[in-house]
Amino acid sequence: MSLPSTLDLTGRDVWIFDMDDTLYPPEQGLLTLVQARINAFMVAAVGLPEDQARTLQRQFLDEHGTTLAGLMANYTVDPDRFLHEVHDVPMDSVEPNPVLAKMIAALPGRKYVMTNGAREYAGRVIERLGFTPLFDGVWAIEDMELTPKPAPATFRRFLDQFDIDPARAVFFEDTPRNLQPAKALGMATVLIGDGRGHPVGDWIDAQADDLPAFLEPLDLKDAA
Repeated sequence: MSLPSTLDLTGRDVWIFDMDDTLYPPEQGLLTLVQARINAFMVAAVGLPEDQARTLQRQFLDEHGTTLAGLMANYTVDPDRFLHEVHDVPMDSVEPNPVLAKMIAALPGRKYVMTNGAREYAGRVIERLGFTPLFDGVWAIEDMELTPKPAPATFRRFLDQFDIDPARAVFFEDTPRNLQPAKALGMATVLIGDGRGHPVGDWIDAQADDLPAFLEPLDLKDAA
């Protein structure tokens, strides 16, 4: 499915960003480090060989949105321990991005991060990127009451928490299915990356290889 690379931003002045593989490129490898820790946690939690535990983890992602949600539905786990252990990774591979920081700062209106990652981890990533002063709020998995994207109720709670009119919002995300509830609520939706083989449908308004590729050509005087 071919998607446009531009979007009519008239009346849009709330900017919502997924974090991992959206605010920074997947080539920086941070999620690879997280995934290795998830794999180790899965093996210990479910008592299966590594290859079987990895297959089950993919099933949890497909069915529940996150590994943690799948574990909690099927096993007895300590969610706080899981969140700490799997996100306790070094930030060395994440490169500060002052150019993208200027692009985000130039967007008119409010800016938020909505991530299925843990709150402390999100804070470290955003600080490492140099983006901390840019955002009006960060909504992490703890704020979602451990019910991750793409659960529609999570999106509705997010909008209520920050008093956001979805008709004024643009949502940026690298996972296609997480854009579906955003579109259903009235947000404009932008897929960052190619979707990695996941289904792409008419709930996605535009697509860009990375976030700077979408933001750089914006004529911001026409936004909001």
